[in-house]
Amino acid sequence: MPTPRRPSTEAEAAALASGIRLRIIRLTSFEAMTNKELAERLGRDPATTLHHVRRLVETGFLVPEEPRRGARGAKEIPYRSTGLSWTLENADVQAVPVRQAMLEAYLAEMGEADPAEVDSSRLVFQVSPAEVAEFKSRVAELLDEFGSRPRSPGAERTAIYVSIYPSR
Repeated sequence: MPTPRRPSTEAEAAALASGIRLRIIRLTSFEAMTNKELAERLGRDPATTLHHVRRLVETGFLVPEEPRRGARGAKEIPYRSTGLSWTLENADVQAVPVRQAMLEAYLAEMGEADPAEVDSSRLVFQVSPAEVAEFKSRVAELLDEFGSRPRSPGAERTAIYVSIYPSR
């Protein structure tokens, strides 16, 4: 059975409706990163990135860790994802901007990926609505299972994007 999810609040849905913010959440899932590190990784200026980081902290998607001293002695605050985004359901009208942001984040990440390292599959099937629901449930269960496994130190992070849509 897939993990139960709660509906996102309006503020949470608005925070998730940004491809950059979704990428920040992903980048900080296993490793805390400072605003400067995030800006460099995303190819953005630090002021813009800080705006997004603050929004994610305000809505509970990121938490600041203990400040540290940077290379030049400046105070840096690393941020880590709370995992909140995986516990939310965006099934109402707020879902459209969130789903658009997910696609935007995916396309940006795929643009950075080495095509030789990407494993892609496509499938079209024609089954009943009940069977489609079964398929979605089984995919959600599999994602939940792997998402809840303990982190393997030294292992490479693997990302997945699943999209189920009518094939017209």
